[in-house]
Amino acid sequence: MNLSCGIVGLPNVGKSTLFNALLSRQVADAQNYPFCTIEPNTGIVEVPDERLEKLAKTSNSKKIVPSAIKFVDIAGLVKGASKGEGLGNKFLSHIRETNLVIHILRAFEDEDIARAGSESPEDDYEIIVTELCLADLSTLEKQKEPKGVADKEMKAKWEVIKKIKTELEKGMPARDVELTKEEVILIKDLNLITLKKEIIVLNVSENELSRKDEILKKYSKWDPIVVSAKVEEDLIGLTVDEKKEYLKEVGIDSSGLEKLIKRSHETLGLVDFLTTGEMETRAWTIQAGTPAKEAAGAIHTDISNGFIRAAVTSVEDYVSHNGWKHLKEKGKVRFEGKEYEVKDGDVIEFFHN
Repeated sequence: MNLSCGIVGLPNVGKSTLFNALLSRQVADAQNYPFCTIEPNTGIVEVPDERLEKLAKTSNSKKIVPSAIKFVDIAGLVKGASKGEGLGNKFLSHIRETNLVIHILRAFEDEDIARAGSESPEDDYEIIVTELCLADLSTLEKQKEPKGVADKEMKAKWEVIKKIKTELEKGMPARDVELTKEEVILIKDLNLITLKKEIIVLNVSENELSRKDEILKKYSKWDPIVVSAKVEEDLIGLTVDEKKEYLKEVGIDSSGLEKLIKRSHETLGLVDFLTTGEMETRAWTIQAGTPAKEAAGAIHTDISNGFIRAAVTSVEDYVSHNGWKHLKEKGKVRFEGKEYEVKDGDVIEFFHN
């Protein structure tokens, strides 16, 4: 699915270092994914999924194809970006094109790296959110109140605009304004930045990773992800065993970037169903709540058009019964119709004309 995550942050917060670490995870055969042309500030990254390896081993698959997600390194933000300061205009145009905003906040101390007008993660966040609220205010101020014989939809849209504008003026992002689904649809074409979902990432030093739980508790209001850009940079090029050993040395059990990739996937409302066989084991990305007939179209439109039914099982059952043949013999397969809501981790075999 052509959804992307925009990485934003003030200068010197470690944004570029983290993005470069993400690029090291970029899929080798990126052109096989339905995204726009890859630019220098864009990376298509594999979503870590240990389930695929289990399935592939059982099916003796020749290759594994994980799902992928696109990250965009947005031009650096500075105070005054909403008025065109720094690369403000470029920053705002790029972030409007993304579906999820990832805030990188500086939570490390280093006298050799200057702070760019902030003293704490809270300051970083406040500066960024203020600029984004001002940018959205600018968008809303360009909207004109419908006059004369305006239709009901135009009038309803104007009421939503007024509601959001009032809160933006108080510094409240649009995502925190209480809106109905219908109201969100009415203003979708305005592409408000602060209406996008967000993830907070705290960039800490290598030595502070062992205090991760303490840091998470301190900033629990954000439900952040704690990452060390320095550690993620050091992991580039290491083997799986070397990575495990290094992570153990710094006091953590998994890469912060892996958690960020998975969280981004989930926050965008995406789930993966899995297919497996001798040719390949693959994850297919769909929106949560997608019915089986529509999900089949992720593989090929012909499968969706000729949909008959779907054989569904879990990774655990597929592995423990050594594949489809024994699963069917034991009656461990569910056969679902076109309205079945596909779940994350479903292993599926589609039957079609």
